[in-house]
Amino acid sequence: MSGDGGSSPETAVIPTGWRARFDPRPNLSRARGSAIAIVQIVVAATAAWAFARYVVGHPAPLLAATVTISSLGLVRDARPRRVLETVVGMLVGIIVAEGFVLAVGPGWWQLALALTATLFVARFLSPYPPFAIMAAIQAVIVMSLPATQPFSRVLDGIVGGVAALVVTALIPRNPRREEARDGHAVFVAAQDAARTIVQGLRRGDALRAARGLEKARAIAPRIEEWRESLDSGLAVARFSPWLRPQRAELARHHAVLQAMDFATRNLRVVARRAVYLCDDGERRPLLAELLAELMRAASLVEESLDDIATQPLAREAVRAVAARLDPVAILPEGSMSEQNLITALRPLAVDLLTATGMAAGDARAVLPRV
Repeated sequence: MSGDGGSSPETAVIPTGWRARFDPRPNLSRARGSAIAIVQIVVAATAAWAFARYVVGHPAPLLAATVTISSLGLVRDARPRRVLETVVGMLVGIIVAEGFVLAVGPGWWQLALALTATLFVARFLSPYPPFAIMAAIQAVIVMSLPATQPFSRVLDGIVGGVAALVVTALIPRNPRREEARDGHAVFVAAQDAARTIVQGLRRGDALRAARGLEKARAIAPRIEEWRESLDSGLAVARFSPWLRPQRAELARHHAVLQAMDFATRNLRVVARRAVYLCDDGERRPLLAELLAELMRAASLVEESLDDIATQPLAREAVRAVAARLDPVAILPEGSMSEQNLITALRPLAVDLLTATGMAAGDARAVLPRV
């Protein structure tokens, strides 16, 4: 962060040759990242189909497998509650359609009535559109396939739902891998935004500072991705007996997430003030170095995600910068706008201190009185 380094669009490496046309590495990474989810789906769907076929005695237990596959899926949010909600949605469609088959039999107009009733019932039960769509798909399947006995397909659906929940507990997806990746992505994005702001302050480049502000604003979706994967991971860890040891670490990461949410918001405030300052084209290396030092300390906070032993070192690194953030002492002859930028760094430093596990009150006490 002390220099103007870092790749830019002008200096980025451009792939050539066959790799420019097709690079299999992202595809392989995507497939590898879905390995546990694929194992879950295969085990659960096979077990549900076999149970319904050989134990319950249904000759074609299609719904046992389809309910399992649809409820588990390959989505990021693998929490048991989401799986259960999906199962319930599909059972609603199966039950409503089974009722229509018994009452009026199969047919095109019966399908229209069953679909209408299913969608209205599903929308009444849940505000989420996917719930209704899942119910409607199952209703179409029920209306299209013959059944050997009344409500046999409801039992298939229940078997599939139970299989999905059991597999979620016994073969859980690793919540740490995905949430840690999302957490590092937040820090990388924050460092990138701060690096661009620092370059703008060093050069007196308003366009560069404005680009830093754009990057800071783009961090918000990454925060939400991290929040989603962490919430999902915590839910799975509470549900699965194998993941109990990970609960404390996931809870610690959740506290870091909350602090980084506030920190990235305050980084946007710093960026806006930097843009205003750089309008005059003046170089401000001292202000640039203050932000650079703070973000170097933030890189240690990032390291603490993987190794809690780094947390005290990160705390001391942030504290060393925060304890100096007195606008008048740093820039006694500076303008009000320059001092305001230092003032904007103070809440950012507090947020980074809380990300190291320090209480908010203690973090604020580190700052010099102004």
